[in-house]
Amino acid sequence: MSVTAALGFLASGITAGLKESGDPDLALVVNRGPSRAGAGVFTSNRVQAAPVRWSRAVLADGRVSAVVLNSGGANACTGPGGADDARVMAECTARAVDATAEEVAVCSTGLIGIRLPMERVTAGISAAAEELSAEGGEAAAVAIKTTDSVHKTAVATGDGWTVGGMAKGAGMLAPGLATMLVVLTTDADAPAELLDAVLRDAVRTTFDRVDSDGCMSTNDTVLLMASGASGVTPAAADLADAVRSVCEDLARQLIGDAEGASKEIEVAVLGAASETDAVEVGRSIARNNLLKCALHGEDPNWGRVLSAIGTTSAAFDPDRLDVAINGVWVCRDGAEGESRDKVDLSDRRITVAVDLRSGSSSAVVWTNDLTAEYVHENSAYSS
Repeated sequence: MSVTAALGFLASGITAGLKESGDPDLALVVNRGPSRAGAGVFTSNRVQAAPVRWSRAVLADGRVSAVVLNSGGANACTGPGGADDARVMAECTARAVDATAEEVAVCSTGLIGIRLPMERVTAGISAAAEELSAEGGEAAAVAIKTTDSVHKTAVATGDGWTVGGMAKGAGMLAPGLATMLVVLTTDADAPAELLDAVLRDAVRTTFDRVDSDGCMSTNDTVLLMASGASGVTPAAADLADAVRSVCEDLARQLIGDAEGASKEIEVAVLGAASETDAVEVGRSIARNNLLKCALHGEDPNWGRVLSAIGTTSAAFDPDRLDVAINGVWVCRDGAEGESRDKVDLSDRRITVAVDLRSGSSSAVVWTNDLTAEYVHENSAYSS
């Protein structure tokens, strides 16, 4: 049930006429309490959409009662008029769900540089408010899709409490965040300060480790809302584990649905001198287009892995690097290891493991292969 798996939440997803396709394009998620604690993490792109700026202000006091989301238009790079549109979306939602505009987060996704058709948006918000229900999570997840081929939801349960979530994202996927809208909900009783801490920690090792194409969006938003409706106050560590579990599940779904991808690639870096080194190496490998093309062609070209490692500032000795592809250590001590012929790359999921042999830190970065379909998708879709 996605974001409505947790008690105290209602959701809906409707067609407001924002997409030429006629597909659903507007969603609401409403927290009915008794608590309305919230936290958010946003894109680090210096060019930020109007909804991101609005929602940052909303989350500043750790309280959020609802979020309105639209696909079919990013409301990014739209000037003062776009800022007014984000505010109007919040005000219209607030009236429809009996909240204040300052407690309504706004999320938008779609083409950059185009104003939203606000008459359709406001009419859609009113229609979506009429459709709100405890079973509306799936419809909401469908309504926020853009180039996504499937909607994305996840749930984790604790002892008498639940964390649910939905996400959209298929392209412009790179850290800080990927081009994503994510709404997480929990019926646990937790203060905003704790929500902020567990969300930031979860995002750091999940959504910020998704690196499909090296392109960072203007609209990325991850929200976490707590209703307290279960009456249960879980241990901070248990809540953190559940939130991270949902985030990792959704992050893997984003890579699985990356535009044109035929391979999902996990880059695991071991033996690093620091986590920073491990992430830098993992990201360099994940962004190596030559390697991504090789893996698309099912060629275990480990030389391209070493080449990517060599561009980083991480601590390592080139003559002590080990690389495994799908469990076969094709490179040992910076030279040829086991036969490449042993590597089976026919499955969709591929693991590239690198041992820097320079310490005890590690990190995982997720990416995908580079395909002709990806090029077609991004030449046919104006962004």
